[in-house]
Amino acid sequence: MASNTDSPAPLSSSKKENLTPINSKIAELSESRAELLNRIQNLKNDLQSWRSKLDTQVKSYRDELSDLKKTLNVEVDQLRSEFQELRTTLQQQQEDVTASLKNLGLQDVSEDVKDSNGSKMEGDDM
Repeated sequence: MASNTDSPAPLSSSKKENLTPINSKIAELSESRAELLNRIQNLKNDLQSWRSKLDTQVKSYRDELSDLKKTLNVEVDQLRSEFQELRTTLQQQQEDVTASLKNLGLQDVSEDVKDSNGSKMEGDDM
């Protein structure tokens, strides 16, 4: 007894027609997938390029800021030195003025003493 289940039955024409749209859909999906993978790869490349450019720009700005910081530190040190010189000069001038005022004060006092002694002597003569 020969049965039909032992050998595959030939495909009917309606099944072949159904496979054609499926095959075209598969091909379409495969093509779409390839396009999407290509776009993803391009986006990854763009992102890597952008990161690289950004890293370069950040490094450039860091270097520039570092140079500015060094320059500012040098200028601050110069200003500190100049202010210290000014402070020293002003202190010296203040000491000189104080000494001059003391000398003038002593001279004034000694002149007052001489004047008062001279007045007494003149008063004695009378």
